[in-house]
Formats: sequence, structure tokens, C-alpha cells
Amino acid sequence: MDILYSALVFLHMIGLAGIIAGFLIQIMTGNAKAPKVLLHSSLLQFVTGLLLVGVAEMGDLSELNHVKIAVKLVIALAVVVLGVLNLRKPANNLAIAAGVLAVVNIGVAVFW
Repeated sequence: MDILYSALVFLHMIGLAGIIAGFLIQIMTGNAKAPKVLLHSSLLQFVTGLLLVGVAEMGDLSELNHVKIAVKLVIALAVVVLGVLNLRKPANNLAIAAGVLAVVNIGVAVFW
């Protein structure tokens, strides 16, 4: 169970790096593929986050703070929605909002 949990954390961090990279690529270069990077990375982070909570609940790995998880879930869902909107009609404001929310989600994870 620990190996699965560690693999999910690894993928979760890859998703975070992709969101930040997609945000920066779109802002700095305006590359047409940046919105896809942002969307797919946000979906990866959203799904792995849900799986991490499921594995933690099943394995009784630790006591979970469900309010914190709910806040992180809402923020992650907002990033996914912004990623979808940004893919349909790319705009720097959407990418900035997604990047800022991803950083806020990191803050919630670390400081709460």
C-alpha cells in the first residue's frame, strides 16, 4: 500500500509541475499547446488527489482532515474548470487564475 501511495504522490507532484509549466509557457511564449498542458496536468492532479484520499482512507495510513480535503478538492476542481475554459478560448487571465489557484492549493496542503 505504501508503494501505491508513494507512486500517487509522485504523479500528483508531476501534475502540479505541469500546471505551473503550462501557466508559465502560456504567459511567456503564448504557445498553442500550453492550454492542453495545463488542462491535462490539472486533470492528473485532480484524479491522483482523489485516489490519494481513497488509498489513505482504505489503508488507515493517517487521520484525515476532511475539511482540508474538501477545500483542496474545490480549488482543484476550479483549476480543472479554468483549464477547460482556457482550452476552448485561450486567455492569459485564465492561465494566471489557474496558476495562482494551484499555488494556493500548495499553500493549503503545506500550511493547514
